[in-house]
Amino acid sequence: MDKQNQTVPGEFILMRITDWPELQAPFFVLFLTIYAVSAVGNLGMIVLTKVDSKLQTPMYFFLRNLAFIDLGYSTSVGPKMLVAFVTDQNTISYHWCATQLTFFILFIISELFILSAMAYDRYVAICNPLLYTVVMSPRVCWVLVAVPYVYSASVSLITTIQIFISSFCGYNIISHFYCDSLPLLTLLCSSTWEIELFILICSVFNLVSSFLIVLVSYILILKAILKMNTAQGRQKAFSTCGSHLTVVAVLYATLAFMYMQPKSSHSFDTDKMASVFFTLVIPMLNPMIYSLRNKEVKGALHRMWKNLCKIPI
Repeated sequence: MDKQNQTVPGEFILMRITDWPELQAPFFVLFLTIYAVSAVGNLGMIVLTKVDSKLQTPMYFFLRNLAFIDLGYSTSVGPKMLVAFVTDQNTISYHWCATQLTFFILFIISELFILSAMAYDRYVAICNPLLYTVVMSPRVCWVLVAVPYVYSASVSLITTIQIFISSFCGYNIISHFYCDSLPLLTLLCSSTWEIELFILICSVFNLVSSFLIVLVSYILILKAILKMNTAQGRQKAFSTCGSHLTVVAVLYATLAFMYMQPKSSHSFDTDKMASVFFTLVIPMLNPMIYSLRNKEVKGALHRMWKNLCKIPI
């Protein structure tokens, strides 16, 4: 490419969820509802696990961070996507694109390792119940949360900086409805192999290491449950893991669908729907799963509702 064709674009044009005018209004209402339910659910979970005295355990400490992460990455994509339904041109400025990419990568990687920390927490609770309060001390819990945040922030900043210090060609249309690393790489004039290699290594490490922690934790949990003498004990152990297992299964199934399809079966419409599910629907489902399947959360909600009803108007 000639140097005059290598520019820093003032803005990027994002693709829309749909180009059909008659679907703009129904999709806007649908995704606004999903985002609103997600935001209220995750904010509610954050508040509930913070103020309720019976939810001050490591499990709910991790759940509060999971809700914060879900709120974070749905907010990094959702509002901008909603604006696209009511504007003529779906554009995003150069700096806002970099900001969106930074926060999206930060929260997505954090989610994987917070779910791993939650699996380890369930392993300690079931396999070493007498040592649980010692092993899962407040200091250990903070380390298990802080390390993923610091690591995720580092990977996110390195990826974003590498992309945005590179030379862009004149073409500024991103083949996605939000700023993601791989669609942005296709717009670069300079060599991308170093960035692609870094993204590949980090992606493999993030997915494999987090999945292995979850897998090994639940293999050990299953062995411990099968050794229990009473059906009541086994049922209680399964019930404490059910919500987390459901969330993990939904997340990894979505990731597998998005990234393990053969190239021949890939289509932009399929990728868009998978990305919508990943960025908006999963953050909405997580607080619902933990609320509907968890008696302690339902009890805390009931106590909070009773206290609110007692407040004089």
